[in-house]
Amino acid sequence: MARLSIVQRNSKRERMVEGNKNRRDKLKEAVMDKDLSPEERFKATLKLAELPRNSAKVRLRNRCKLTGRPRGVYRKFGMARIKFRDLASDGQIPGVVKSSW
Repeated sequence: MARLSIVQRNSKRERMVEGNKNRRDKLKEAVMDKDLSPEERFKATLKLAELPRNSAKVRLRNRCKLTGRPRGVYRKFGMARIKFRDLASDGQIPGVVKSSW
């Protein structure tokens, strides 16, 4: 089980990313727009730099929804490989069958 403070920090970042998504996308679009003057693009760059760092999507960590484990997380199920194996063996994940040959 991951430390609770780290899991909460990541969830705080998720909220910040969602809250600043529109503003960040508009500023990024302005920075990349070649039709704007260099001054306007530079102003957009400065405003983008003023946004909190934790509002960037890159700073999010993919964590297990059950345990908070940061490594070995399957995107499709949102859980770590260890918990996934336990639940799949118990038959609690629909459509997942242990292979045998």
